[in-house]
Amino acid sequence: MDERIRLDVTAGIARLQLARPAARNAVDLPLCLQLRAAFDEIDADESVRVVLLSGQGPVFCAGADLKERTGKDASWVRRRRAASFAAYAAIAACRRPVIALVHGAVVGSGGEITLAADFAIAAEGTTFRFPEPHWGTIGATQRLPRAIGPRRAKELLFTNRPVGAEEARDLGLVVRVVPPAELIEAGDETARNIAKAPPGAIALTKRAVDLGTETDLDRGIRIEMAAIEQNLETGDWRDGIDRFRAFSATEEAE
Repeated sequence: MDERIRLDVTAGIARLQLARPAARNAVDLPLCLQLRAAFDEIDADESVRVVLLSGQGPVFCAGADLKERTGKDASWVRRRRAASFAAYAAIAACRRPVIALVHGAVVGSGGEITLAADFAIAAEGTTFRFPEPHWGTIGATQRLPRAIGPRRAKELLFTNRPVGAEEARDLGLVVRVVPPAELIEAGDETARNIAKAPPGAIALTKRAVDLGTETDLDRGIRIEMAAIEQNLETGDWRDGIDRFRAFSATEEAE
């Protein structure tokens, strides 16, 4: 099986790349399987604090590789879609923060990968499209509405309209837009800042936010209280106090 994913872990930062540049990083079955396996590996590596997810070549991800469906029956397509859902779920379920660094075209499955990450930073010139209905298929009907609202999601899905980087930021698809030459450094800087925090507190914060957005405020507060209790047991809060004291001392010295 050709390598479709590149993974490197250095100084607590996992850098994971979609590695099919000749195919515009189109998502096929092997890529789905390798992406899921890579996140299983990341989750098992206690040295990892944060994940940067990017794509090789001029395009982040041009969507599903429709060529692989030639000659396949409906049963195969169902299994292929299940594999893609499992890959997206592995991204979303990662215990560590996952930051997508997107550039060029982000189409269909590329958008699903971006939305499965905790947040995304885009290079200027990035365009998003969600063309699934125009390809005669179904997709992006769950994560996209949760990110930008159902009415905006319907408009993008129904029309296949391209969305530029600045509009994507305004909609909430990405959180920042930077010049293309600064995308990698913006991701590295963000990852380094995250990696400074106690990993247990970050993991519990991620879980509390994810679970809390699925319920009402009262239950969400209970989720946060449970996370606080668990954090008290780990001792991460003591490290946080020590860091705060050191930061305060630096501020006073200045």
